[in-house]
This record gives sequence, structure tokens and C-alpha cells, in this order.
Amino acid sequence: MVKMLEWKRRIARVVAVLSVALAAGHLVQTKAAQEQARHSLEATPEAIEPVAAGPETTKPRPVTAELLPMPKVPLVVLAPPVMQQPVLPAPAAADPAPKVDLAVQPGVQSCPVALDLVAEPAAMIGVSLVAACHSNQRVVVQQEGLTFTAMTNATGGLFLDMPALTTDALVAVVFADGTRATNRITTPELAGLRRFAIQWQQDDAFLLHGFEGGSGYGTPGDVWAENTRSPSALLPATQGFMTLLGDNAAPTPLLAAVYTYPADSSVHSDIVVEAAIEPATCGRELLGQTLISTGGKVQVQDLAVTMPDCDAAGGYLVLKNLAPTTNIAAAN
Repeated sequence: MVKMLEWKRRIARVVAVLSVALAAGHLVQTKAAQEQARHSLEATPEAIEPVAAGPETTKPRPVTAELLPMPKVPLVVLAPPVMQQPVLPAPAAADPAPKVDLAVQPGVQSCPVALDLVAEPAAMIGVSLVAACHSNQRVVVQQEGLTFTAMTNATGGLFLDMPALTTDALVAVVFADGTRATNRITTPELAGLRRFAIQWQQDDAFLLHGFEGGSGYGTPGDVWAENTRSPSALLPATQGFMTLLGDNAAPTPLLAAVYTYPADSSVHSDIVVEAAIEPATCGRELLGQTLISTGGKVQVQDLAVTMPDCDAAGGYLVLKNLAPTTNIAAAN
């Protein structure tokens, strides 16, 4: 029995020794293989051999690369982590944006036209026009049938004086593009005055004379384009003055002449209209209009004059008794 137990112990020791030896041998063999693989991957630089210059070339040494098998690593596919998304409260409904009305409101202009009127002595009207978008442009000025053209300056301004034809005068200015402005003014002084006006277009030219106190041509009492006088408070009550309206440099000019004289019937003035017989007017019909202002009221009458042939060039056609009727008097 004792011998049997001793035999089993020996067999167990032999098995243990063999197991340790086998394990040690396997470890040494594995490390040797790893050391050999590492040395095979490290390249040791060789000495550079000098080569003499010449036509002969040396064939490159063949280089053999050893491919080592890659260890097989099991591919593990990881599932993407499931992230818990936070639940955010829905934003509160915003107030609707206010609607903006882009339409141009009535009466509001991006480039306004301002017309100002000032009452001046002798029932004259001071006109001030500001139109910045209409610089150096033709403008038509209208007042109770009286019509003439003017030109704005470089800044769109226009400043002039014109006689009122009614005690409650409405003045309008009109540009070529249809832009217009109006204003109204009261001129009570007009009640003591009378006015006679003639207006025409371009070459249909007329000359207006007011002969005061029986005076003749060229005398101080001959009020016309070359002796207009000024509307002043110092002007004697028995005398009148002439106002020339319109810019002859404007395209298709409309021109006018207005003679102002006292309403007193004891003051005598002879009103005469002349038309020069010249190449621009002879042998055709001249057209115009007369305007008579009495007691703050206006009468407008068309005027048509048949001019003599050009053989009479250099003379004048004289029209008298134009208030209230129009008659052709004589050809000088």
C-alpha cells in the first residue's frame, strides 16, 4: 500500500516537471520569433559606394521586400450608443409681424414742389417756387387766364413778380412732366386799379403801349417795353406801369405784357397794340389773347390778326380800341 502511494507521487512530480518545461520552451520560441520579425523590419543603411562619372551606368540592385502576414484580429462591430434626446418644449407662438404699407400716401411726395405767394404793393404778387427735382426746366405759370413760361434755376427755384387779375387770385405752376402746384392769395388793392394784358406765343409778337394824358410815342407818358416804370407806392396816382412776363429763352416761350393804370375814370389812357411787319410775321396770321381786369373781374378774348404781305416789311400794324373791342386801325 505504501509503495503504491510513493509511485503515484513520483508520477505526479514527473508530469509537473514536464509541464513546466513545455511551457518554458514555448515561451522562448515565441520571443525568438518576435525578435526575428523585429530585426527583419528594421532596415540597416549600407555604406554608399562612390561611382565614377562616365557613360557606363550601374544597374540598380534588386530589392526584395518581404511581406509579413498580418495577424488575424477578429472584427468587432460596436453598436452606436443610444443617446437619450432631451424633449424641449415647443416655442411659444410669436406675435405676427406688423404689416408695413409701402404705398405712397396721398399728398406725400418724394420730391415736393413748394409754391409761396406774397402780396406786394399795387396788387402785385411775389411768386416763390422751390422744386429741387426740376432744376433748369421750363415751367408754365397761370393765373386767371394769364399764361406765360419761365425757367427754374440750377437749384429748381423760381422767383418773380406778377400782377394780380382778381382780388382772390389763384396761381398755378405746371412742369412738362405734369407736376403742378397751386396757391391762392388775396389782393384787395386791385379794386383801385385796371389792367390790360396781351399774351402770345413765340414769334407771334405784339407790342403794348399805354399812352397817358394824350402823350405820343417816345414821350414820358408812353408806357411800354422800353419805359415800363416800377410798381411803387411813390408812383403818382395818375400814372401806370408795365409788367413784362415770360422767358424768351424757354422752349416754345409764352410771353405777355400787362399794363396797369388807375381805375379812376378821370384818368385817361389810350391803349394800343402793335404788330411788327417782318419776315417772321408777314404774310400770315398772328394769334394771341387779350385780358381785361376791371373791378377784380377778368374778361379774356382771342385775338387773330392777318398780317400784310412781306412787301410792307419794316412797318407796324396798329390795333386800337382793344378795350373792349378789337379793331385793326392802320398799317404804317
